[in-house]
Amino acid sequence: MGFKSEEYALPAKTTQEELLSLVKTLNKKEDINGILVQLPLPKHLDDKAVIEAISPLKDVDAFHAVNVGKIMLGEYDFLPCTPAGVMEMLHYYDIDVSGKNCVVIGRSNIVGKPMAMLLLHENGTVTICHSKTKNLSQICARADILVAAVGKTKFITAEMVKDGAVVIDVGMDRDEYGKLCGDVDFENVKNKCSYITPVPGGVGPMTIATLMKNTLKAAKIQNNII
Repeated sequence: MGFKSEEYALPAKTTQEELLSLVKTLNKKEDINGILVQLPLPKHLDDKAVIEAISPLKDVDAFHAVNVGKIMLGEYDFLPCTPAGVMEMLHYYDIDVSGKNCVVIGRSNIVGKPMAMLLLHENGTVTICHSKTKNLSQICARADILVAAVGKTKFITAEMVKDGAVVIDVGMDRDEYGKLCGDVDFENVKNKCSYITPVPGGVGPMTIATLMKNTLKAAKIQNNII
């Protein structure tokens, strides 16, 4: 795409101070428009402090508290890449969210929570399910749009899916044969729903495309092009 990228593959023994110093340096570099930190970090590092050290204008993952707050308000510059990619797919296939029962399985800050918020912004009626949710199967079976981001191989079975539902599989797991698969039992669900995303090749490419989109927008903002 013509983007320049710089990779900093730091040793595992890197200290918190060293990592924060690098982020501070990159914040000041005018030729660096986007910064992301590959998570999870080693256990001795505070990922929250590192993310908060990134300039909100260069936070192309949209994990900084400032950008998270803007998403809540619906007045955002950047969106988290995976949820934004999911919304782009829904728009592309003219799937109207308004008034639909939307169920998101998973409540992570990276996918689950922002996914629910974006669906809510488009007037979906949203339920967030998690490990403490009771009657999960029944809740899922009522969903017009079901987003699985739980991280468990083939967790969503056909019995949990409503006829004609839209099923979005955000999971990236491996089955008993070591083959890449998602959170949804694809083979048994695909004939029951109206739309379903495959793994691999579904949400993943959209996540990368959205990261590029965020980086381009960051460059424009920083150079007063928009």
